[in-house]
Amino acid sequence: MKLAKLISILGMLAMTAVLINGFTRGDFFGEGSQLFAMPWGIVSLVDLYTGFTLFSAWIIYREKSLPAAILWTVAMMTLGFFAGSLYAFITLQSSNGDWRKFWLGKHA
Repeated sequence: MKLAKLISILGMLAMTAVLINGFTRGDFFGEGSQLFAMPWGIVSLVDLYTGFTLFSAWIIYREKSLPAAILWTVAMMTLGFFAGSLYAFITLQSSNGDWRKFWLGKHA
């Protein structure tokens, strides 16, 4: 479980760095329109949001609270795997070393 926590922390740190870089140095709408103009840009976005959707489905499945699950899903769709890494870290912490509780949440 220590390795999983480390990976989630590294994910948060990496995403924090690239989000800050993107928001301070980039042009979200200008560069986004260029991304949509490229076939592989579209492939990358579909791939990314498929992953976000699958991860969000896991969150919705394991969460006790529907409002919390919705908030985490919105965070995933807007902040990407910064939110996913944070969610994983929090659930790793709260599972107290129990992988079953980590994966299944309320269903454990």
